[in-house]
Amino acid sequence: MSQPYYKRVLLKLSGEALGGAQGYGIDPETISTIANEVKGVVECGTELALVIGGGNIFRGLAASSKGMDRASADYMGMLATMINSLAMQDALEKVGVDTRVQSAIAMQEVAEPYIRRRAMRHLEKGRVVIFGAGTGNPFFTTDTAASLRAMEIGAEAILKGTKVDGVYSADPKKDATAVKFASLTYLEVLKRGLQVMDATATSLCMDNSLPIIVFDIATPGNVRKVVCGEAIGTIVKGE
Repeated sequence: MSQPYYKRVLLKLSGEALGGAQGYGIDPETISTIANEVKGVVECGTELALVIGGGNIFRGLAASSKGMDRASADYMGMLATMINSLAMQDALEKVGVDTRVQSAIAMQEVAEPYIRRRAMRHLEKGRVVIFGAGTGNPFFTTDTAASLRAMEIGAEAILKGTKVDGVYSADPKKDATAVKFASLTYLEVLKRGLQVMDATATSLCMDNSLPIIVFDIATPGNVRKVVCGEAIGTIVKGE
């Protein structure tokens, strides 16, 4: 069994990743596949936290563009991330992985409140911690929540699981000439407007020298490969 390169990481998944081929709702087969990937990482000794978006259920930004109050829409989006977090907790515990969900919005009947030191203690004990409800504030995305929580818990990298195998110069599904980048600097991502994470999240990672690794979550074994230091996907880091 290859040794992990990272001791502690945060895995960021989009809500759409849980939707599988349909792209909306929660696909049981997809979520159990991701749960098995996470189990493999935990077994190799890496401490792992999770942040999941809510786009498969409700997207605040899309609703606000159609006239809904942005703050209200964002709070609804945060509740969507909690639905995904509880579904992921269930899938992980079915494969024997101890999991805790911590919510940035108080809902003590279904999740612990977000307490940084408690989250770190769970990780030290080998549990997977899922951070739900974003940052608890409207106008911030789950990308920003992932960057913030990764910094708070002392993660060594953010793993961004997507539907493509890295960052390209254009959409590879629409442009045959799109070029895949092996590595990028934070400034290149910001200047080119590449869809890695939003600008707030990228700036936060840049200020704290936290690498972002973008890779394809759908390929079995990929999360384990990234954690063991294999060069797959695209790494975004400093100069």
